[in-house]
Amino acid sequence: MTTSGSATPAAASGTFRLGGDLEINRLGYGTMQLPGEGVWGEPKDRAAAIRVLQRAVELGVNFFDTADSYGPEVAEDLLREALHPYRDDVVIATKAGLTRQGPGIWTPVGRPAYLRQQAELSLRRLGLDRIDLFQLHRIDPEVALEDQVGELKKLQDEGKIRHIGLSQVSVAEVEAAQKIAPIVSVQNLYNLSDRSSEELLDWSTANGVGFIPWFPLATGKLSGEGSPLSTLAKQHNASPSQLALAWLLKRSPVVLPIPGTSSVEHLEDNLAGASIELTDGEFDALSAAGA
Repeated sequence: MTTSGSATPAAASGTFRLGGDLEINRLGYGTMQLPGEGVWGEPKDRAAAIRVLQRAVELGVNFFDTADSYGPEVAEDLLREALHPYRDDVVIATKAGLTRQGPGIWTPVGRPAYLRQQAELSLRRLGLDRIDLFQLHRIDPEVALEDQVGELKKLQDEGKIRHIGLSQVSVAEVEAAQKIAPIVSVQNLYNLSDRSSEELLDWSTANGVGFIPWFPLATGKLSGEGSPLSTLAKQHNASPSQLALAWLLKRSPVVLPIPGTSSVEHLEDNLAGASIELTDGEFDALSAAGA
């Protein structure tokens, strides 16, 4: 295993400038797994959830991804309880646009008044004067894109949000949104075994837009005994999930993985993946295996 000599595990992942002005360590942390089952209600162990967030900062994580719908509201409350007052280098990204009617149920709502309300509530819950990255969690097909992104642009102009991002979108949708407001990041499902957003990643790489892959550790059948992933993991004295993260980090300099966990042990294991440097041959072998 090769390390870069960085002071913290997360720093070994390198850095990226969101919007050209917010420098973060590329390997961040996603809070979706902190609430209860179905991303609903309180965590099984609130003290443990708080400790995971605090440990993440200790290990160099300075990019935290959350959403008003995680819980709902639970994940944002946990971030404030664990980390407020925030260190100067900590960047919190949140989202609005998905409503919750129960465990595992998600319904898009993109009415401008609703998005504004949720932004105001997130500011309050997180204890912030301005949200560094505010993402439209889903485009609501019942509301004009100009109205949805346009409201976020108004909030940006008012100084309540710094940068705007989109989630689970196509290249055409991002390009349409770019005509309304600057879009600095996209967040789509993407991992070693699911490359359905490859076109968007290539577009993001070409345009310097941050690409936040959600569900980054999914490896499907790739981690089975004797698989290329398992074989390489043994060679690197690493876990398959660490290799999956190392592959994402090598895939493009704009990739910003946000693996989430409710366990300090798993957090530490995930972050160690930032120190693994795959050769071009190893990267190609994993790419072929996951195709």
